[in-house]
Amino acid sequence: MSGTTKSLVISLGLALISLSAAEAKTASPATVVMSGQQKLLADADGQSLYTFDKDQPGKSSCTLLCALAWPPFEAPASAKASGPWSVVTRPTGVTQWAYNGSPLYTYHFDSRPGDVHGDGAEGVWHLARP
Repeated sequence: MSGTTKSLVISLGLALISLSAAEAKTASPATVVMSGQQKLLADADGQSLYTFDKDQPGKSSCTLLCALAWPPFEAPASAKASGPWSVVTRPTGVTQWAYNGSPLYTYHFDSRPGDVHGDGAEGVWHLARP
C-alpha cells in the first residue's frame, strides 16, 4: 500500500469515527412509543416518561418523597442540550433530562414497559409527548 493510500484510508477512518461520535451526541435520550393511537416518550427500558405541572421550565420541583415515587429521568454528567432536549441540574447535583424545558420523570408504580398508571395522577402528572 502506498503512502498516499494509507493516508487516505486513515483519513476516511477518522472521518467515520468523527461522524459516529457526532451522531451519538445528538441521539435522542428517549424513544417515541405508541400507546393506542397516542405517541409517548419512553426511556430505553420502555418506561413511560412524565411531566409535572408544578415544575418551572428548566427547574424540577419534585424532590425528596416526590422523587421516590417519580424518579427523575437521569442524564449522564456529560449530557448536552440538543434540539428540544435540555439538561436540568437538580438540587442534589444529579442531572435530569428535560423535553421542551419540562423535566422528565418515570413513575415508580409503572412496573412494565408501556404502563401509564401515572397519567393524570393528582391532576398534575402527565405523559410526556413528542
